[in-house]
Amino acid sequence: MAARSRGTLRQVVRRLGDGVRKLGAVMYFLAGMLRAMPYAVRRPALVWRQVHNAGVLSLVIIMTSGFFVGMVIGLQGYDAFSRLRQEDLLGAGAALTLLKELGPVVTALLFAGRAGTALTAEIGLMRATDQLSAMEVMAIDPMGRIAVPRFLGGVVSVPLLTAVFNSVGILGAYFVGVQLMGVDNGAFWSQMQEYVETGDVWEGVLKSIVFGITASLVAVFEGYTSERTAEGVGLATTRTVVVTSVLVLILDYMITAFLL
Repeated sequence: MAARSRGTLRQVVRRLGDGVRKLGAVMYFLAGMLRAMPYAVRRPALVWRQVHNAGVLSLVIIMTSGFFVGMVIGLQGYDAFSRLRQEDLLGAGAALTLLKELGPVVTALLFAGRAGTALTAEIGLMRATDQLSAMEVMAIDPMGRIAVPRFLGGVVSVPLLTAVFNSVGILGAYFVGVQLMGVDNGAFWSQMQEYVETGDVWEGVLKSIVFGITASLVAVFEGYTSERTAEGVGLATTRTVVVTSVLVLILDYMITAFLL
């Protein structure tokens, strides 16, 4: 028993050490991107191309998911408020739920699953096929040419996608609540205007920015540091989704607790 306990303790300490080293590697990578930031800033076309790849090409899944999430909120909200005889509060409840919580979180998770994995796989394949090394030979900084534009593209895209998700989600809740369940149209919008404050909107904006930085950093880091094999690229892609999802949920709680 004692030997087994010591073995378990050594594994825990080893895992903690690996986590600390990984965190240090991420911070060192982020510092390298910050140093290379002027290269990408002077070439905005590189950034806007990544905004298109990460943001515009994700609009279909974001809008579809947002509309059906809003419809579910409309159904569940109507059921809950009808028990309290407060169906007119459905608009305010749906808006607060989307703006403060579901909008930023679900958008970040969808971004990680669609755009984050694409970024990791793309950069990982560049690493595996020695394209990044070829850039270094030609005196082109791969950090500024490849990593930073993709990072900035993700940071810009996530807040914009969150705004689209929230807007479409509110329309989904309106469709179910007003058109299907018979909630008064004027009450739906007036209660939303009365109870939704500017601080609620800014809370969602802050979360979307933080989640965008987190998701983009994880995706670019995993791709840039992946092993030079097909298996290594696949593992890096899996880690991108898992790590981003866990970090988004942890950061969501921390930000909410801090603001409250």
